[in-house]
Amino acid sequence: MKKVLVIEDDVNIVELLKIHLTDLSCEVLSAGDGNTALVLATEQTFSLIILDLMLPGLDGMEICRRIRMSNRSVPIMILSAKSEEIDKVVGLETGADDYLTKPFSIREFIARVKVIFRRNDELPGLAQLATGNLLQCDEMEIDIEKRKVTLKGVRIDLSPREFELLVLLASNPGKSYTRKRLLNLVWGYDFEGYEHTVNSHINRLRGKIEDDIAHPKYILTTWGVGYRFNEEL
Repeated sequence: MKKVLVIEDDVNIVELLKIHLTDLSCEVLSAGDGNTALVLATEQTFSLIILDLMLPGLDGMEICRRIRMSNRSVPIMILSAKSEEIDKVVGLETGADDYLTKPFSIREFIARVKVIFRRNDELPGLAQLATGNLLQCDEMEIDIEKRKVTLKGVRIDLSPREFELLVLLASNPGKSYTRKRLLNLVWGYDFEGYEHTVNSHINRLRGKIEDDIAHPKYILTTWGVGYRFNEEL
């Protein structure tokens, strides 16, 4: 059974989500304030966290940041009345996997939850072209099954989206991907206009795996297109 944490201070929304998540065979816990939510999110294991941004105590964005700082791989869906594009971009760049604005369609909510669960259950189809569960790229080794990356023998901590970006690119060396295509493959949706989210994740990923981000060795820029993994490694 999948375990879901709903962080929301509107009890009516909490009850509505509980009904539909229970229909998906989920065990649902809830928290109505940021401080309680953060304790639950960091001390227990969840298949999904659904997170409102405007909460008593810590706000949702800060909760998202703190979860990602501890490198939690749990998927996070932001559910918020903040519908401006900048809010969605910041939410995705902070580490959320999805962003749904209120008021929302229950049908769309359920569809997005199913996508997140499916992406978690399958070990990313992002790595289907990899040989076995290990990718060896010069001094970097990627263990797909364990979601583990080591560089020069040292483990590198990556967020879920950073890991999936790396696996996708490394599984297809030399193939150039547009930012829009990466959004669709890694985030699972066509977030029109959010291509700079990819840029932010690539920059953070490079900061963790490259010796010199100004002259990257692993993740290269294909000018006018997007990004590719170095096929000469």
